[in-house]
Amino acid sequence: ELLSRSDIVSLHCPLTAETRQLINADRLGMMKQGAYLINTARGGVVDSAALAEALKNGHLAGAGIDVFETEPPLDPAHPLLQAPNVLATPHVAFASEESMEARAAIVFSNLSDWMDGKQENVIL
Repeated sequence: ELLSRSDIVSLHCPLTAETRQLINADRLGMMKQGAYLINTARGGVVDSAALAEALKNGHLAGAGIDVFETEPPLDPAHPLLQAPNVLATPHVAFASEESMEARAAIVFSNLSDWMDGKQENVIL
């Protein structure tokens, strides 16, 4: 129901056995005619060839892709680089001025807390 009713579908999930090619030809076919797909999750969550076909045949209006099955540089023959109405970024869509400032503030706060004997974001 979500796919058939949404104008924009934005993916934000890890790549797991359950999510690999979550968005495949069948699910793309369920999407609303003229919808947009945004993938900032992981490249393997989307079947790139099926998405390229959905764009070429006009079922989808466009796609914003920041992640691919492999890290850039991509093969120039990658299907999404040949498809119409694709905005592709090389896994850097997060890198706005605001996000960089926020990341720096978190790092400095964590360092300050550590120097004061407190630990934040502990990874074991």
